[in-house]
Amino acid sequence: QVQLVESGGGLVQAGGSLRLSCAASGRTVSMSLMGWFRQAPGKEREFVAAISGSGLSTVYADSVKGRFTISRDNAKNTVYLQMKSLKPEEKAAYYCAASTKDYSGRYSRPSEYAYWGQGTQVTVSS
Repeated sequence: QVQLVESGGGLVQAGGSLRLSCAASGRTVSMSLMGWFRQAPGKEREFVAAISGSGLSTVYADSVKGRFTISRDNAKNTVYLQMKSLKPEEKAAYYCAASTKDYSGRYSRPSEYAYWGQGTQVTVSS
């Protein structure tokens, strides 16, 4: 079993930055594909970014490319999401997820991930 705990959410003005963290416990996720998703009220969960187990491969949703950066520190069993130039429409609960694979071509699908955190709220004021 893997437990994931997100932190770092909060209120930020449009154009501001936040760094989210996802700490894993219970079992190492150092070789697991990790992803960040977000979900706004009344909307489906949306893929944001993913990183391979090695950290060498990263992928992003088109809407966040150039503004968000996903990274990981396998020694700390932690994944990060650095978010810059945030927009009001990006207000959502942000979720961290862990796969049982080191990489998957279906990285953008929630069904590809076996473990989920409880989410951290990000609010962007205009």
